[in-house]
Amino acid sequence: MKVAIELPPAQAAQLEAEAKRLGVPVEDLARAAVSDLLAAPDVAFKDAVSRILANNHELYRRLA
Repeated sequence: MKVAIELPPAQAAQLEAEAKRLGVPVEDLARAAVSDLLAAPDVAFKDAVSRILANNHELYRRLA
């Protein structure tokens, strides 16, 4: 799927500078950023659930 977005000039400059610093095409950097964004919520949710369960383990044991 192809997606076209319009970035404000400051963001476009940041994206171009970061791509140049990393030595990758702007399109590849944008694609990687979108991939990370789409994968992150699931990982963040699982991490939060694990942390909550670990922090409240004793309470859950006593309530059982």
